[in-house]
Amino acid sequence: MTRSDDRGVRSRAGVQERRRANRRVRARGRARGERRARPLASAAGRKPKRTVVRVLKRMRRTAAIDDPTFAARREAYRSARAFTKGLDPGRRRIEMAGVIALMERMARDGTLTVSRLAPIWLTLERNRQWWSEGPLLASGRRVGFEGSEMLWQYVPGQGVQIHPLANFGKLNALWRTRGAEARVAVLLDEMLAVAAERAGGIAWEYYFDFGGGRGPWVSAIAQGTGLQAIARAATLLGRQAEVLPFAQRGLAVFETAAPDGVREPVADGAHYLMYSFNPRLRILNGFVQALVGLYDWAEIAGDDRARALFADGDRAAQREVPEYDTGAWSLYSRLAVTRESSLSYHNLVIDFLRGLCSRTQAPVYCETRRNFRRYLREAPEVAVVSRRLRGGTTSPLKIELSKISDVGVRVLRGDQVVFSRAAQLGQGRRHLSWSVPRRRGEYQVIVTATDLAGNTSSYEGFVEVLAPRKRKRR
Repeated sequence: MTRSDDRGVRSRAGVQERRRANRRVRARGRARGERRARPLASAAGRKPKRTVVRVLKRMRRTAAIDDPTFAARREAYRSARAFTKGLDPGRRRIEMAGVIALMERMARDGTLTVSRLAPIWLTLERNRQWWSEGPLLASGRRVGFEGSEMLWQYVPGQGVQIHPLANFGKLNALWRTRGAEARVAVLLDEMLAVAAERAGGIAWEYYFDFGGGRGPWVSAIAQGTGLQAIARAATLLGRQAEVLPFAQRGLAVFETAAPDGVREPVADGAHYLMYSFNPRLRILNGFVQALVGLYDWAEIAGDDRARALFADGDRAAQREVPEYDTGAWSLYSRLAVTRESSLSYHNLVIDFLRGLCSRTQAPVYCETRRNFRRYLREAPEVAVVSRRLRGGTTSPLKIELSKISDVGVRVLRGDQVVFSRAAQLGQGRRHLSWSVPRRRGEYQVIVTATDLAGNTSSYEGFVEVLAPRKRKRR
């Protein structure tokens, strides 16, 4: 065998060995792929991750949606994702990404249901439209779109979102407006179209995260106002036979306990919750207006089911309402969070109580409303509780206050101001931290308090500063 022949044999053998090695690599790759796929295919293994598209495919497979609906929803979702990736880094991209993230989380959580496709994809469409053409927004700003009566509220990081209460408030306002029948019809139809299945009935849901709650959640005030506004609008338009049987299904959330519904059973009836995700947070204005809405729906629709729900809430409210009266102002909420009302919420609950008072003539609603109105004219009561403080220490200067107020405190020794502080303080015994001078003696304290309605009072007194404690010698 020549040397050249020897090289040819070795070359052919090398090619064959490389081919065998390549076949082994491909075989190992196929085996790895099978091992990766096997848990997904096995009933005992890990389930596939739920994505928006997979949820849509399952809906199509089970005939919950048809092929054109599936194709349209999938295309809108994929197009919105591509649009978001094409935006420059910044606020617009953050908002679009936030809206898509909410959708994807709902898919993972199993809350992306067939009845929610309409409101959620409408939200996707409106956000794409706004962040393409609209200006940047301040938190809480409400906006609309040409050809639509629906209001949208900006939630930072979550885009513009459907706000049911705002829309039903607008529907009530249009119902009162002469010559606005065409606009009433448009908004009525828009709101009926975004109702979703919930608690065995329907609900107008919030799809954004708020106050520790994750969308979708529902609110008694929005649901009650919605039933009221829909009944009024349907009657104005002569569409009772068409609309009322559908809208009556909105009563189900008042019959269902949180978190699916807004009912919180109590010993004498039911409290209807502002937020379905927080059953311990009791907010007065939300409860009262929910009852007004139930009452009006029952009267307009002649609905005994609604009358029974109103009666459950009315019994609880007649006991609870006085608990929100501090004797000088109103409480906004109790239990999980107890705090006084802002001026706007104080005036709002006065208006809502007027509604219950005029409808039921129940003394507790009428008297509490009168009290709350009187508090708008009464100045706060304020006094300094501290009498002696130790010099050379940082100590609380304690103040007693009858209601939430803007408080200004000055401490003087002679003509010299040694301490000055301004703060908004709530009802009860509060304190301001004071670095007490070492010099003993009497110090004059002057306090002014101005409540949220602008009523002012003042207090003047003295605090004795004691000599500093002597330091122990080592």
